Amino acid sequence: MKVLPAKVEVVEVENEGFISLLGQQVEIRCNVYIYAGTLVGVNQSCVKLDNAAIVYETGPHSDKSYKDAQKIGDNQYIQMGLIESFGPCSKKY
Repeated sequence: MKVLPAKVEVVEVENEGFISLLGQQVEIRCNVYIYAGTLVGVNQSCVKLDNAAIVYETGPHSDKSYKDAQKIGDNQYIQMGLIESFGPCSKKY
């Protein structure tokens, strides 16, 4: 049997997560929708996207563009509690 050692060290990493993606194009997967846009704001309750779109169909992940993404504009806020995953994205929409 493999077990963890009795003492585990937790390390705080600065500028990780959403903060590290500020100013970049991101894809945010939520409970129902996928959003894409430029991440311009982050706080404890929400993130803010400019040049945002709702992605209704991604198409193959190897494609350079989404199959169906509808622009919804600037100043779009997404609640942190709805976010399942996120990361940088270079797909066009």
